[in-house]
Amino acid sequence: MIEGVKIKQLKVIPDERGYLMEMLRCDDEIFEQFGQIYMTACYPGVVKGWHYHYKQTDHFVGVRGMSKVVLYDSRKGSSTYGEVNEFFLGERNPILLKIPPLVMHGFKGIGTELACIINCPTLPYNYKEPDEYRLPYDTDEIPYDWEIKHG
Repeated sequence: MIEGVKIKQLKVIPDERGYLMEMLRCDDEIFEQFGQIYMTACYPGVVKGWHYHYKQTDHFVGVRGMSKVVLYDSRKGSSTYGEVNEFFLGERNPILLKIPPLVMHGFKGIGTELACIINCPTLPYNYKEPDEYRLPYDTDEIPYDWEIKHG
């Protein structure tokens, strides 16, 4: 596992009305601070990546469909520099994935329906100076093949 990446297994609590699933609590060991909460979605087979942050930590939870989230450790001083990790998030695998700063990440919608991820980053989005840096999904800088099929 890439240094600083953590997983929290989420507990789904069902009853006759439906279910409840806590994602992140301020008393969790994994919690740092609150920035904002947003939802991102992608269609089946679509890749959103690569991007990274210098300051913020992301906390991803898949809440609809399934996503393959891929991480790449670009931190030269890290003990896991150059490692790639894959995680499958969504309705069939309820986990919270903590992604530290400077760990490149992206995700692909897998399956047949829209994939939705809730993110609770440690900092709010700064519209004037975004902490958001991008590389193309097919960059040579990251040793990963998203297995994109063009029809």
